[in-house]
Amino acid sequence: MKIIIAGAYAIGTHLAQLLSRDKETIVLIDEDEERLANIGNNYDLLTINASPVSIKALKEAGAEDADLVIAVTPDESQNISCCIFAAKLGAKKTVAKIDSPEYVDPKLKEFFTDLGVSSLIYPEMLAAKDINNGLKMSWVRQRWDVHDGALVMLGIKLRETCEILNMPLKELSKEDAPYHIVAVKRGEDTIIPRGDDALQLNDLAYFMTTKNYIPYIRKIVGKEHYVDVKNVMIMGGGQTAVRAIKTMPEYMDVTVIEKGEERCEQLNELLDESVMVINGDGRDIPLLVEEGIGNTQAFVALTGNAETNILACLTAKRMGVRKTVAMVENLDYVKMAESLDIGTIINKKAIAASYIYQMMLDANVQNVTFIMTANADVAEFIPKEGSKVTQKPVKDLGLPAGMTIGGLVRGSEGMLVDGNTRIKAGDEVMVFCHNINMKKVEKFFL
Repeated sequence: MKIIIAGAYAIGTHLAQLLSRDKETIVLIDEDEERLANIGNNYDLLTINASPVSIKALKEAGAEDADLVIAVTPDESQNISCCIFAAKLGAKKTVAKIDSPEYVDPKLKEFFTDLGVSSLIYPEMLAAKDINNGLKMSWVRQRWDVHDGALVMLGIKLRETCEILNMPLKELSKEDAPYHIVAVKRGEDTIIPRGDDALQLNDLAYFMTTKNYIPYIRKIVGKEHYVDVKNVMIMGGGQTAVRAIKTMPEYMDVTVIEKGEERCEQLNELLDESVMVINGDGRDIPLLVEEGIGNTQAFVALTGNAETNILACLTAKRMGVRKTVAMVENLDYVKMAESLDIGTIINKKAIAASYIYQMMLDANVQNVTFIMTANADVAEFIPKEGSKVTQKPVKDLGLPAGMTIGGLVRGSEGMLVDGNTRIKAGDEVMVFCHNINMKKVEKFFL
């Protein structure tokens, strides 16, 4: 595939990293020579030092026969213009990063398609969805739903209260077991487990199960004492916070702590009157005590500074808050946040890049998610009639190392997969991939 990326910023850089591992032909356009030099030295791609809305530059990049043009500069107008020009030149698909929630109205989809913009991506909305998924279940680090929750993947940190530590998985995951463990993050390593492997203390284990067995999973991992989140304290009142609050369940009471006085006034206008907005610093312990952190079940740090967010979550944990969520945009700090046992980590550029990445695949694939903590991809594939994955039982498919099938949805029913399962065309199949080219995976479903 020929892919043009406009904008060598956070999302563009992360995308280049993802796509270069797949050996795609990538051309990166940016006005800043230094940004291009930094990324060009690290990845196998071509660079063009020019404006992303330069028709001459788009022609030079090969927009006439490009499979995908991705515009991810900080300027949404520039991104939309870039996509319109590229489409008129002949690009097959285009995607633009935007900052206006107005544009993601489903009623406007046809309007943008007619202009030549195939898809819009609003990172704040995607991040808000991940934040709220994490808050709904205080005992889960990550949650991933297939077909509105018919099938669920839960990332859970295992503590001393877990009942299934140090037991071989072949004893735990028998044919009638209501869950599969599709992956384990242990220290720096991600393990696709086999029957002789066992779960250990402080593992981050990824369970695949069906919705009705979530209470059972909660029991065996020893998390029944975790209270459900009803009170949330958010530090930082940016766009991500606003989107998260607007889409939170109604039963959650929210307090926002924001340093900027002017922004506090804006938040009071943007948010429902039931949301309490406080002008202050979320690292100020007396302020946290005064505002009732002792009765708060979740603390969410969403400032633009990764160090501030990590420190604030550590402070909240020391004050007894069980569930913490930190936005960590600098990937260099992700490992630090993990080692400090900060709960859920949100990275907008990784979320946005995963969303765009699925557009490259030829198979019918939905909800590609890159799990930073496990350095792995999770995706829903829908196999075509006659595809390789439908020809034999799962145990005889010869799946490559690093790929595992966790479950599927047939009709509207979630099902776990074992070696004897026969996958059918039209099933929604959950695939977990670690250190493997997604193009290699999709061949099973074409």
